[in-house]
Amino acid sequence: MPFAFVMDYGKLGNAEGCTASSTFKSAFCGEQAVALESDLIPERSVLDFSLVMPNKAPSLTLTLHRAIAEIPAREWDACAGGDNPFLSHAFLLALEESGSAVAERGWLPQHAALRDGAGRMLACAPAYAKSHSQGEYVFDHGWADALERAGGDYYPKLQVAAPFSPVPGPRLLLHPEAGFGPDVLAGALVQACQGIGASSVHATFCTEAEWRALGDAGWLQRLGTQFHWANPGYHDFDDFLGALASRKRKALKRERRDVQAAGLTLRTLRGAEITPRHWAAFHRFYRATTDKKWGRSAYLTRNFWPLLGERLGDRVLLMVAERDGEPVAAALNLIGRDAIYGRNWGAIVDVPFLHFELCYYMAMDFAITHGIQRVEAGAQGEHKIQRGYLPVPTYSAHWIAHPGLSRAVGEFLSRERPAMEREMAALATLSPFRQTDEGA
Repeated sequence: MPFAFVMDYGKLGNAEGCTASSTFKSAFCGEQAVALESDLIPERSVLDFSLVMPNKAPSLTLTLHRAIAEIPAREWDACAGGDNPFLSHAFLLALEESGSAVAERGWLPQHAALRDGAGRMLACAPAYAKSHSQGEYVFDHGWADALERAGGDYYPKLQVAAPFSPVPGPRLLLHPEAGFGPDVLAGALVQACQGIGASSVHATFCTEAEWRALGDAGWLQRLGTQFHWANPGYHDFDDFLGALASRKRKALKRERRDVQAAGLTLRTLRGAEITPRHWAAFHRFYRATTDKKWGRSAYLTRNFWPLLGERLGDRVLLMVAERDGEPVAAALNLIGRDAIYGRNWGAIVDVPFLHFELCYYMAMDFAITHGIQRVEAGAQGEHKIQRGYLPVPTYSAHWIAHPGLSRAVGEFLSRERPAMEREMAALATLSPFRQTDEGA
């Protein structure tokens, strides 16, 4: 497991001049963040920054937008591409219009758009000025505490991410004809961070290529791990089971058999098959999970789910368990070009192995049937290994204005990275798949 960030606050040096705002407030009720208030982030909806570019670089202008609706969907999606639904204009718009990722909840949109002299958008990034570190899944609470204790302000920070979604994918979105790499947009984000008085920029769950480019640009590099299932071209679920060691295969068969014997009806619903009735039930399940695990108000509002279904259509996949015709549990997935992304789940019944069936096995079934290459089942969960989900690295990159904190975090990450690599190597040895010399 990643080890804790421990800091001698005295070694950070004087934090004077690195405070973001004397009137900035980050308040929590339980762990629910309240509105982001900062007189340092200007009131204008769109902020313009004239960039200091390297010699011979084209003239570019960065704008920060307080609503994704201010950027035309066609222009945004031309940069984001169609591979990952969490980066789509439609997904980000549903988060804002539902009141989920908004300033009142500590997520002030500051979406970045980089344009050339002719006004063409060549790059963009989903970005938020944040008053807390909730809903990110890359934990920096210790960093924030260190700077606060040294007399500085860690919040607001600039978060480049898909809110509430630990889904790997590009974060610095470049148009195919941009003519430059992610380092140019990264440099623009650093200038914007300084311009709005934020303490830092964090690109979480970025791609490995972005991670390396940002590292070359002087950003701090962090490693994490998730568990993904790969589909090399299985004919059916039994074909996958045949690749497992005998004991593991029997265990998975028993789990699926026990769920089938529980008297539930299992359904796979996609797009228009998901009705308002299903979304109302799903929000109830979602709240049951968040209340049980964290005891706090949920990140996503009741209105988010139907907006998601409306905006993303057939890219939305819901695995539902019913009892006597009524939904009692469900797992939400989004479908990308090469992957199924498992996100939220909940239940109001206690049925052994139902979580595994809805979240893992039914997603694998769907991927096999539709020729999808992998299933990414979200953050954490070493229990996924025994069900065929193997460890893979995740990447994040961080730019911190305060020299002392940047140095301390860099030293911490230089120790954490090899520890994460050792952990992933150890976890890989727990693979349930048969060795080449092992019989069926």
